[in-house]
Amino acid sequence: MSPTFVLVPGAGGMASYWHLVQQELTDRGFANLAVDLPGDDPNAGLPEYVELVAQAASDVDDAVIVGQSIGGFSASWAAGLVPVRQLILLNAMIPNPGETAGEWWSNTGSAEAKRAYDLEQGRDPDAPFDDEVFLHDVPAENLKDEEERDETETIFATPWGLTAWPHVQTRVLAGVDDRLFPFVFQQRVARERLGLEVEGVPGGHLPALSRPTELTEALVREF
Repeated sequence: MSPTFVLVPGAGGMASYWHLVQQELTDRGFANLAVDLPGDDPNAGLPEYVELVAQAASDVDDAVIVGQSIGGFSASWAAGLVPVRQLILLNAMIPNPGETAGEWWSNTGSAEAKRAYDLEQGRDPDAPFDDEVFLHDVPAENLKDEEERDETETIFATPWGLTAWPHVQTRVLAGVDDRLFPFVFQQRVARERLGLEVEGVPGGHLPALSRPTELTEALVREF
């Protein structure tokens, strides 16, 4: 039986981030749903996100949870609460037990890794943090005509709630041109924290918008 893909967005929590991948999955015969998270609600944080993801996964048969960027925190926690077939992390923040998303940045050395990659690529590492980090490879026609949703600070304050990584098959995908979390950085974190190798996918930090066909092919590769 084909699984149902439960797609968890990153900062802002907008389910529409996944609209192109959802169409690609549907065209291939895979059921799917994207979870909308209240990123702009200061009263909703990581536990509330996890509850929404876990509920979505429990409402379908044979769920595969996919977590993008900071969605790695809620996707992985939810995978430890309800039965799922597989957990896929995409350019994701991989938490340690008891670690907050706010602590993750310094604990992993992500800022230093980004700066080193910027210098290697000939970019100004002190330039304003603008759309060049996220949208440098995203065609304008792939963006939905709606306002972006800001992420409040609430999600960064609550520790990841599992005592160990969930007992579920886990895959780690990373964009080979990610400017926020460079590929080599993601390789190191995945090895150190999960003992897993990263599967490279085309595109930057938002491959669901820049390279949806190639990303979907990677998501369904094992099914």
